[in-house]
Amino acid sequence: MYKNNFITAFVAAAGMGKRMNMDINKQFLTIDDVPILAHTIKKIEKSKYIDFLEIIVKESDMCYVEDILEKYKFNIDYKIVFGGKERQDSIYNGILNMPDRTDIVLTHDGARPFVSVSKIDEAIENVFETGACVLANPVKDTIKVSIDGKIVDYTPNRDNLWQVQTPQVFKADILKKAYEQAYSEGYYGTDDCSLVEKTGIKVKLIYNSYDNIKITTREDLSIANILVKKVKE
Repeated sequence: MYKNNFITAFVAAAGMGKRMNMDINKQFLTIDDVPILAHTIKKIEKSKYIDFLEIIVKESDMCYVEDILEKYKFNIDYKIVFGGKERQDSIYNGILNMPDRTDIVLTHDGARPFVSVSKIDEAIENVFETGACVLANPVKDTIKVSIDGKIVDYTPNRDNLWQVQTPQVFKADILKKAYEQAYSEGYYGTDDCSLVEKTGIKVKLIYNSYDNIKITTREDLSIANILVKKVKE
């Protein structure tokens, strides 16, 4: 709870992991001999505000999930929700299955195990300013826009560019309305914030560490095995 608001966290772990090019979903690969998904749930579990967890997975991955839940015995009330075709469909399934008393929803990628617990809590504390907030950091590289993928069309001002991460935190009614509007308009966004933005709600940025990487490629997995040692120090 935070200020008498019941908080439900979604951990989205139903992706295909195509860029990893491995037979197993990336969330079930290990870092320091612990599955990535287990690392991530441990961070959610340690938040002083989160009341309930939904683990959103592919039905075909249930054997992996059950093994993790049996081995690590997380100290948080949880529910398994099956994902959909796209991430957006998976999160919407989460919305449809969340506890009725949910006031605040936190969405987080199962493949982001290095988020700090303090930043999870900070994001929750800041959601009331606009009804939506996200962890993010300034873009370090110069970004080029190319329509055809061959020629540069223009270069946006890097000073105005932020790389958003998860968790993303919303008032539950705002997120639900955003998803309903997206489906009514046939719109698919790349993250939850993009759907909320289309309803006119402003999203607050919370500055975060560059360590909060999403493990998507084999190179990311190599970096993760270095970062996990840093976390232990």
